[in-house]
Amino acid sequence: MRLHHLDKRLRPLATRRVAVAALLVVFATMAMMVASIVMSALDRVATYANHLDEERSRETLVGAIQTFEHQLGATLLDYTAWDDAAVNAYDNQDMAWMISNFGDMTFDSDLFDVAIVLDAQGRPMMAYADGQPIDGGAEGYLTPTLMGLFESVRSGTSGLVPQALGFVRTEKGIGSAGVALIRPKSGDIGQPPEKFVYLSFIRHLSPSTVKRISEAYVLPGLNLIPPSSNKTSVTISAPSGEPVASLAWTPRAPGDQSREQVKPLITAALVIIVIYCLLLVVIGNAEMRRVRADEADAVKLAQTDRLSGLLNRAGLNQLLEDEVQRGRDAGEDVVLLYLDLDGFKEVNDAYGHATGDRLIRAVAAGLSVLVGENAGLARIGGDEFGIVLTGKEAQSRASKLAESILAFFDEPVLLGERTVVVGCSIGICVSEGGIVDGGELTRRADMAMYSSKDGGRGRSTVYDPRMDEERETRNQMEIDLRGAIARGEIEVVYQPVVDAKTFSLVSVEALARWNRKGHGAVSPDVFIPIAETSGLIDQLGLCVLRRSLQQLAHWPDLKLSVNVSPGQFRDPSFVDHVACVFDEADIEPGRVVLEMTETYFIQSPDRARLAMERLRALGLRIALDDFGAGFSSVGYLRQFGFDRMKIDRSLVQSLDRGHRAVEMLQATVALARSLGIPVTAEGVETEQQAVILRLAGCDQLQGYLFGRPQSPEEIASLMLRPMELRAKAAELAFAGSRDGAMLV
Repeated sequence: MRLHHLDKRLRPLATRRVAVAALLVVFATMAMMVASIVMSALDRVATYANHLDEERSRETLVGAIQTFEHQLGATLLDYTAWDDAAVNAYDNQDMAWMISNFGDMTFDSDLFDVAIVLDAQGRPMMAYADGQPIDGGAEGYLTPTLMGLFESVRSGTSGLVPQALGFVRTEKGIGSAGVALIRPKSGDIGQPPEKFVYLSFIRHLSPSTVKRISEAYVLPGLNLIPPSSNKTSVTISAPSGEPVASLAWTPRAPGDQSREQVKPLITAALVIIVIYCLLLVVIGNAEMRRVRADEADAVKLAQTDRLSGLLNRAGLNQLLEDEVQRGRDAGEDVVLLYLDLDGFKEVNDAYGHATGDRLIRAVAAGLSVLVGENAGLARIGGDEFGIVLTGKEAQSRASKLAESILAFFDEPVLLGERTVVVGCSIGICVSEGGIVDGGELTRRADMAMYSSKDGGRGRSTVYDPRMDEERETRNQMEIDLRGAIARGEIEVVYQPVVDAKTFSLVSVEALARWNRKGHGAVSPDVFIPIAETSGLIDQLGLCVLRRSLQQLAHWPDLKLSVNVSPGQFRDPSFVDHVACVFDEADIEPGRVVLEMTETYFIQSPDRARLAMERLRALGLRIALDDFGAGFSSVGYLRQFGFDRMKIDRSLVQSLDRGHRAVEMLQATVALARSLGIPVTAEGVETEQQAVILRLAGCDQLQGYLFGRPQSPEEIASLMLRPMELRAKAAELAFAGSRDGAMLV
């Protein structure tokens, strides 16, 4: 009986024990299953994080390689689409200049370390690497791949821009290479293809360069290796598609690191697994934030100008796109100010690109202060800047800001020991309510800026729709003028210049005339400025000089004066071109006077003095034209020692106003005579003016009183009527004796 009762009491305990054991087994099994699931999920998360980091690194590295190649392309474009390079490659064939500007620049340069100048057959004319000539020729660099780039440029298959880029393997290693045709900015080389000259730059992926890429794009252990299909590498291919190398990096494996940190906690309890999951989420989010930050930094770097630290063209385009969209949504205006420096090229030419770079940085700093934080500022390229304003009062703010910028450029800029003076032309365009997109806004602002330049520079102009019509008309006129010069349709007329005492014909001034097909005669005041701004003034000036010298051969008793534009004077080859024209015409240079205004002498006195010395060495004489119309510095008269001075017609026309004008004329002539400079007065239209000018001491007279600009036949006829001029001389001499007391 006792055993039976005991068995009845133990049976529930055994059941509870079994139940507890079973429950423990179930809990243990569940815990193991949960742990297994958590570990499996953790493995998947870790693998995904590693993969995400690898893909991010791959995309960043691909972008870095493309940026590396694009930077070389931009540098090559700057060096080949360059007027000075074209002049020294084709006209001067100055190898010393090429070595100085291409070969020497390969020394310790971040832009390129190999420079090779090729002729039209692909033969090296100059080859430099790391600042030194390449020994034994350039065969180690002129690989089939590079020559393929050369052939694509030479054959024209490279596209609209005569330039081709690609990665190559050279004796020095792997590098980005480019080949481009050396040409003026206008694109008109003026040489047959067999005389074309090409320039090739190579920028090698040196260990230091790879290290900088590694640091800049946060790619640890980045290394250049032979072509590889490893998932932690990016293949670099030649233009043909053949792999030449790979860039491999060391994966950081952030997921594995995170898993190892929390793995010991998983075995402790399911609670730790939950904590681990939370930590994993936190770490994953932190990693994603870091990846997004890296991507944002890469985007910012791609949209930043390296020289000035401002936004570049791509950054400005993105800013405009964002602001225009925001303006549409909010109904606010977007204003773009397009700035171009006046005189920046002269600073570069006079003091070098290093000074030009310092000037760009100084201007960027000044503009940053003026613009402030409520606007966007970008360096679009070269010496051009863009400013973006938004808001309800954007237009009035833009007007005030333009005035402040122009006032800023009124002051000289101190660059170390140099003081330079540059101006600024501004174009302004408004997108009211964001209705004009960014691309069109930029085009219109650029057009308004050029209108400021055409209007005299140093000013701001707001875009007007009529500018599109004017630009189209101007462009078509430029095309027609270019064709007229090429076809020899520019005519030359001659205005008589007489002796002030005898009124005998002693000289003629050559003047260009253009009868545009389908439009009629075009005023010189219209087509000559177009020739100057489009770069056609060199061709036009030489055309007039050549035609007038050919005509002068038929007038052995006359002398000739020809106007020279400041644009011609800036051309380093101008004197050489003039010498060739004289050799062709077989005319004694002493019979010719080149008339120049004071504009270029003020801007570049040193270069002007050198050019004048070379012209005088040819036997030519130099006259200062339009004296009294502008700056009229006595110092420049003494410094340059002109052979003749021409009084501007404004001084002659003012003689009718009374004694003060006469006294000013007398003082001007007396000044010239004290310096031993003979004087010609132009714009003489009345006999009274002729008498006053002769009594004041002018040597020669020119104006409608003695003849308008005439054809060669009319000049020849005038030479056959000397008695008429003598009679006028006698008549004016009598009037002079009668009115001489008026000048005392």
